[in-house]
Amino acid sequence: MVEKKYAAACDQGTTGTRFMVFGHDGQVVSAVYEEHEQIYPKPGWVEHDPMEIWEKTQKVTREALAAKKIDPAEIAGIGVTNQRETTIVWDPKTGKPYYNAIVWQCTRTREICQDMIDRGLEDMIRKKTGLVIATYFSGPKIKWILDNVPGVREKAERGEAIFGNIDTWEIWNLTGGPKGGAHVTDFTNASRTMLMNLKTLDWDDEILSELGIPRQMLPEIRPSSDKAIYGETPKEGPVGGVIPVCGDLGDQQGALFGQTCYDVGEAKNTYGTGCFMLLNTGYDAVPSESGLLTTCAYGLEEGRSVFALEGSIAITGAAIQWLRDNLQIIKTAAETEEIASSVEDAGGIYFVPAFSGLFAPYWDMYARGAIVGLTRFIRREHIVRATLESICYQTKDVLEAMISDSGVKLAALKVDGGAVKNNFLMQLQADILGVKCIRPTVDETTALGAAYCAGLATGFWENLDDLRENWGIDQIFEPKWAEAKRAEGYKGWKKAIDRTLHWVEK
Repeated sequence: MVEKKYAAACDQGTTGTRFMVFGHDGQVVSAVYEEHEQIYPKPGWVEHDPMEIWEKTQKVTREALAAKKIDPAEIAGIGVTNQRETTIVWDPKTGKPYYNAIVWQCTRTREICQDMIDRGLEDMIRKKTGLVIATYFSGPKIKWILDNVPGVREKAERGEAIFGNIDTWEIWNLTGGPKGGAHVTDFTNASRTMLMNLKTLDWDDEILSELGIPRQMLPEIRPSSDKAIYGETPKEGPVGGVIPVCGDLGDQQGALFGQTCYDVGEAKNTYGTGCFMLLNTGYDAVPSESGLLTTCAYGLEEGRSVFALEGSIAITGAAIQWLRDNLQIIKTAAETEEIASSVEDAGGIYFVPAFSGLFAPYWDMYARGAIVGLTRFIRREHIVRATLESICYQTKDVLEAMISDSGVKLAALKVDGGAVKNNFLMQLQADILGVKCIRPTVDETTALGAAYCAGLATGFWENLDDLRENWGIDQIFEPKWAEAKRAEGYKGWKKAIDRTLHWVEK
């Protein structure tokens, strides 16, 4: 029998797909990444092509294994982690989607959400799901597809159309697709649909009825690390061998798990397309009074989940992409560090990138982006710096809400994601928060968390203590600003936020 040397993860994110292989020490052995197309059919609409995502998944998987000559038999298990809330409805017989994936950032479901609010459903939704009614979540997106794509509602009622967030789509395809693919999700992804009851950890019939969603469309909800395994990769599939697929975490929960935040009160912030801060609250689903979400953090056994408070920010890294692709004032994200540090401050401007409305803690789907405080003095460098500052100030908004809800004053924040390589940004974050930021040795902790779940399920790692031993510190950023400077900067930010709220009229 071939020795199990690795655990692997498919990390399907908003801008691209990465396949990563990790050793027992949690270090990266092999990784390959491919971007996919961002589709914008109308203002506020964001889509992805699910078939392109699956093609890229197969490509990066094959290349990551080939690059280091890894035998599939050496891999103990595969975990999946994913952009959450992004919604696909497809034909289980053919594997073809009925419509493009509707991305979490998309605001086309505004009228559906407003109708739910007008019908007085907010309190019921929050109590049952821990979420607010917002365009962010999957439930309204499913309803939009059923209402707007001809014939899909009838097909769904006949069992000829099934739903999944991206994790479900990837797992279904990895485990055989039309030839017996597993139609499953885990607690963390299910808790982002606005359809799962946090008390029962099952789909809620009242909410399904309110949205007109047939229950048979929905995947089976399983633990994030599942010893029973979801399914196996077919020998002729992209992995080229039979490997258990047995780990599943939404990307932000994947980062929490990869950062080994297993104790109550531990928190992490991930800097990606958006920013997402999660605070472990243990087996208690703590309701938020400050605009945060209550969400499943991970589940290692049937019918039981650890919970978290989450602050979700829609646009952070995506604002850097906007500078690059739309305004074309930078060539790469990496150069923002040098450009921003070439000026002493942002020249009195603030940039609120509310391109898809504002998420936590404001939850205003009618907000829109603004750059305020402009004078003739302002140059490209100031706009780049203000963009980095917007990431840090939005994070401070969330941290303040988290302290208010939990009563926990953080001593440190674990940080991860692509943007944490930017030392200027991380120092700025520590300065604006007044809290030290700790960057780990492995910054792709999202994929690591999914690999950990798969490895735990198959015995590659024995327990959580095994995983804690793998976590190492790369750098600690200590706050340097005086409290008066911090307070003055944040006051200006709050003023800028006020200018963006309720911009679009209902």
